[in-house]
Amino acid sequence: MIDLSVDDLRNQFSGQVIGSQDAEYDDLRTVVAGHIDHRPKVIIRVASTQDVQKAIALAREHKLPLAIRSGGHSPAGHGAVQDGIVLDVRGLDDLDIDPATRTAWAGAGITAGAYTAAAAQHGLATGFGDSGSVGVSGITLAGGIGFLVRKHGMTIDQLLAAEIVTADGQVLEVSEEQHPELFWAIRGGGGNFGVITRLKFHLHEVDDVVGGMLVLPATAPTIARFIELCQTAPAELSAIVNVMSAPPMPFLPPEVHGQVIILALMTYSGPQDEGEKAIAPFREIATPLADMLRPMKYAEMFPGGEEGYRPLAVAHNMFLNDVTEESADTILRHLNNSDSPMRAAQLRVLGGAMAEVPADATAFAHRSSNIMVNIAALYQQPHEREVRQSWVDAFAAELQQEDSAAYVGFLGEDGTARIRHAYPDETWNRLARVKATYDPENVFRLNQNITSA
Repeated sequence: MIDLSVDDLRNQFSGQVIGSQDAEYDDLRTVVAGHIDHRPKVIIRVASTQDVQKAIALAREHKLPLAIRSGGHSPAGHGAVQDGIVLDVRGLDDLDIDPATRTAWAGAGITAGAYTAAAAQHGLATGFGDSGSVGVSGITLAGGIGFLVRKHGMTIDQLLAAEIVTADGQVLEVSEEQHPELFWAIRGGGGNFGVITRLKFHLHEVDDVVGGMLVLPATAPTIARFIELCQTAPAELSAIVNVMSAPPMPFLPPEVHGQVIILALMTYSGPQDEGEKAIAPFREIATPLADMLRPMKYAEMFPGGEEGYRPLAVAHNMFLNDVTEESADTILRHLNNSDSPMRAAQLRVLGGAMAEVPADATAFAHRSSNIMVNIAALYQQPHEREVRQSWVDAFAAELQQEDSAAYVGFLGEDGTARIRHAYPDETWNRLARVKATYDPENVFRLNQNITSA
């Protein structure tokens, strides 16, 4: 049994070292995935690139599993580990914005919400996802599909460079010009190749938007029409469309609570008058149950308040070509036949700028996919997990079209076959070669793991 002396380690690191006897331990070892309850030997909250190098070396020396923790949003709980080392980058939260060049260097631990709020002071933005508490490094490594995906592409399309510490302790700055193959791999290949410490992003002029929430009754025609309008809308309009059981929220009529509804989060990143015109057809689909779309600052799309949220959930991620009334009816039937306290089929309509990037330009290769779907169900007790997972799997199997791909950022503990589905064969083989070059011993394996060629 390996015994790491926390006191000795504190003398080696400039950042905080936390052991199981420390008051902060239980709080810092948790991640968003509520079913994960791992107890690491030690948590190292790194304060510098040198700390990252030392933490990697420590894990290798003692042959301990190493978890990399930023925002902690991994559905599989990869930011936590049992009897290993957690390398926590949340202290690397610096942000240097250059409005003149519209670029920003961000520490790996800063959240999307904090970054967006700071960039908003200059009328600028980088597109991340839809959660303010997600770490910018984790979402970038996966790809990043959010409110600006159709106008400005994925998060990886806005990444200009990164600083990464590899398994052998090298500190590399990667870009299209420096270590281009590694730069290609980290744009969608996950945390397989090293620990990101800093990222350089391009910033777009995004200040005032028309955004917020639109809630409509869910029928097969309304769902199909909503998705059709999303696909034909201007690229400035992106929507995250949740077909879900209505939560008991005060802005919804009490008689709707528990019924299946369309709850869409929408953003039009352009002039207000054009935004109102683009959104008008959605309001005409059916009488809204709630209409909270309004002119706002883009940063308001990330309101915060997610801290401490640790849902017990199961999910299945997939891509669809379209949503017809027939497939919408499948969605409704499965949602109505479940007694989960919260269940949803979340649809993100893609296209636009995301689809204009060549499939081989980044490790995320599903550029031609039209719609990303995440089917999810919450549960309350551990013994319910298997039942909810069976429901999700049956739902996904019936909804599945010919595209068997998956988005690596939304995969849970799905197994090797599903990880392979996140990448076409050519992409997988290329990633495996990069893995063999930079991490042949698979030090970075607590992720959606890619084995070396």
